[in-house]
Amino acid sequence: MTATSPTTWTLADIPDQTGRTALVTGTTTGGLGHFTALELARRGGRVVLAGRSADKLDGTESAILGEVPGAVLEKLVLDLAELSSVRAAAEEAAELGPIDVLVNNAGIMAPPFRRTADGLESQMATNHFGPFLFTGLLLPQLVASGDARVVTVSSQMHRRARHAPVWDPRSQRRYRRWSVYSETKLANLLFTFELDRRARAKGLPLRALAAHPGFSGTHLAANGQFGRGRGGVASILDATIKAISQPAHAGAWPSLMAATADLPGSTYVGPSGPGQLAGAPQVVTPRSLARNTELQRQLWEVSEETVGLRWP
Repeated sequence: MTATSPTTWTLADIPDQTGRTALVTGTTTGGLGHFTALELARRGGRVVLAGRSADKLDGTESAILGEVPGAVLEKLVLDLAELSSVRAAAEEAAELGPIDVLVNNAGIMAPPFRRTADGLESQMATNHFGPFLFTGLLLPQLVASGDARVVTVSSQMHRRARHAPVWDPRSQRRYRRWSVYSETKLANLLFTFELDRRARAKGLPLRALAAHPGFSGTHLAANGQFGRGRGGVASILDATIKAISQPAHAGAWPSLMAATADLPGSTYVGPSGPGQLAGAPQVVTPRSLARNTELQRQLWEVSEETVGLRWP
């Protein structure tokens, strides 16, 4: 399905998800992960809501059950910024059995500089290294599904990255918050394409795809700038973004298409409107840097060393 395709993908194209398990990270109420989880649950899937706060997970669970009273939901506390939390969450998730779809949706955007307990800059930890480790630890369950899909959410901001982040992540570098954010979004694509290549080389029943939401009205920017989505200037920024962007539920469409449509691995999905800012989802093209196989390999090896896990 391309920009010139006569068929436009819609939510009606999502097949029945009964008997399938999907795990979605970053499911804060009103965000992309919430609406991704909602539509998968609406079609009968068992959906695991993963996020940093048990209270927020409870809120998203209530919101989904309000729309889909019979939804089959599980909850998993997961802080992707802390590798110990990732390992603990993966150990708990082992009880879920086979996982058919993993949506690496969680992320943070341009916060003030902070190093995690693992010595990593918080954006790179949350947006790349945490998902890299989490996906690797869940690999046996993904493979057990027989036809797994890993969808990682990137951004048009990957086009603004000047370099691929293949250096020592614990080294001291000047922190430019938007530059680092762009690098994490490029890392999402490098990871996706290398995972898909490695899975094919190993003969694993797994496809890796990526998606981006265009310009969507979520709390992500306000949370990054002010550490909250509401209150004072955070509310002003949040309201401004929502006034000029597509709604968050539409921003989830590319992830849902990537997670459920009949697409090959290494596919990238984004909105079809001008500048890929909004609109129905379609297959899109990343910048050439994301397709650089040497950078894909280098980032994978740096990531394995950083999180202490060699896979697949």
